[in-house]
Amino acid sequence: MATFGEWVSGARLRTLPLALAPVLIGTGAGLGDIGGFSAIILGATGPGEAPIPDVGGVLLRSLLALLVALGLQIGSNYANDYSDGIRGTDDERVGPMRLTGSGAAEPEAVKRAAFISFGVAAVAGIALVLVSHQWWLIPVGVLAVLAAWYYTGGKRPYGYMALGEVFVFVFFGLVATLGTASAIAGSVSVAAVSGAIGIGLFACAVLMANNIRDIPSDSAVGKTTLAVVLGDGAARAVYTLMVALPYVFLMGPIIDGHPLAVLAVLSLVVVVQPVKVVLSGANGATLIPTIKSTSLAALAYAFLLGVGTAL
Repeated sequence: MATFGEWVSGARLRTLPLALAPVLIGTGAGLGDIGGFSAIILGATGPGEAPIPDVGGVLLRSLLALLVALGLQIGSNYANDYSDGIRGTDDERVGPMRLTGSGAAEPEAVKRAAFISFGVAAVAGIALVLVSHQWWLIPVGVLAVLAAWYYTGGKRPYGYMALGEVFVFVFFGLVATLGTASAIAGSVSVAAVSGAIGIGLFACAVLMANNIRDIPSDSAVGKTTLAVVLGDGAARAVYTLMVALPYVFLMGPIIDGHPLAVLAVLSLVVVVQPVKVVLSGANGATLIPTIKSTSLAALAYAFLLGVGTAL
């Protein structure tokens, strides 16, 4: 039976900043759309004189959005652990231990943990819809759970067909960010869309760094990731592009009337080191810290951008 620490490790905490980041950007963009911090403190009204959430309402919606994102992220991690483990693709790993592949936990227990996590996301998502009246989030949430499971699950997992980055970009970039912004402001702005694209690219970069590390083992077991398709050199170049482009998309919120979005440029300080490591040709276990560093860079970018758009 797996220990508590092994279950925590299986949740892959280093990926959780990717769940928090889009919520930060969406919250900031949503606040910006309704007039910023001063609006919710003074009780102003939103577009069309519609009432806007008070401080407690904004915090509640942001917290529920975060629970949805965390539930999906952890559920995806356990689902990936289960599906890769029963296929045998985790038998030879360079990265952190997997519960199923290592035999530390029974496959059905890992599968159950995945669906419990998805259940938490579903309950939080329904609550978010009820308080925000953003009904479009229900079908999108269903699609998110299905996409998380079939990433490596089912007979034809799309994560084995070089489409993992598509899932990450759409659901941990666009959907998470725009869903949060919409739940707060009732609409989606240019700032929210630009931020969603930027953080989606960062999430893709984390996955790319992970898959660059696993190119040898994935190739050996027939797991076709985008990194495997591109090859080592091109994959490293694409990773660099993925962490550079979010700064180009800062022009969106700036043009949309949020000049302080430029604060997100300060996160470049965190980006430089992982880019150096990836471009140096590091491989195997030496890339593991880079995955964490890229996640933290994404979180720094999101926090600064969220603050910049909310002020």
